[in-house]
Amino acid sequence: MIDTHAHIYLEQFSQDLDEVVAYSRSVGVSHILMPNVDHSTIDEMMEVEEKYRGYCTAMMGLHPCSVKKDFEKTLYLVEEWLDKRPFVAVGEIGTDLYWDKSNFKYQQEAFSIQVKWANQKGIPVVIHCRDSIDETLDLLEPLVEANSSGVFHCFTGNKEQAERIISLGFKMGIGGVVTFKNASLDQTLKEISPEHLVLETDSPYLAPVPYRGKRNQPGYLVEILDKLAQVYDMGKEEVENITTRNSHDLFQIS
Repeated sequence: MIDTHAHIYLEQFSQDLDEVVAYSRSVGVSHILMPNVDHSTIDEMMEVEEKYRGYCTAMMGLHPCSVKKDFEKTLYLVEEWLDKRPFVAVGEIGTDLYWDKSNFKYQQEAFSIQVKWANQKGIPVVIHCRDSIDETLDLLEPLVEANSSGVFHCFTGNKEQAERIISLGFKMGIGGVVTFKNASLDQTLKEISPEHLVLETDSPYLAPVPYRGKRNQPGYLVEILDKLAQVYDMGKEEVENITTRNSHDLFQIS
């Protein structure tokens, strides 16, 4: 299994990260991809990547919830890092209309700039779109080029939105929400082939059942895999093989 989205460099893991990583290895997580948030998280993320080199891999981007009026300052830093060394993806980027709609125009601009950088470098984008899937798709579609790729992180949309994502050649990241009883995401996924999915936890957030409400961690990917095996009436190994192959293909993980 590959956890394609985990913020394990955050403060919530400062006391027991070695144990968290050891547990994820023990249950079969073969790789952890770490999306950046903003300027304040880069150093910690790089330290975790260095400590667990070959197991934890960093992305570089500016999270929409950190996009304010002066976002260009952080974008300059993101661009410097993208030019300094290779990254598996530009992320986490996107839009968010859940908390604060006042910065949406800045989010749109930051998103478009970062998608163009990913296109130039031939790497995927990792897209955050809380309460804004349609708006984000509207922004993305004109920017898609022949080499564009990416994943809609924490996908919770409907069949029509999934089909728009698939038509662009993008994947959907499935995490703990699929285990929530009232989310109905499992019903949507029954109409979508697992060939379009990758696994993620979004640690430390959105822990799956039976850990809901607690700190999430990459090792809990097992619960998400179990649920998807039920959704598709497939063996866990088969779902694991499909989603892991998707992750390797998308992020070019060696």
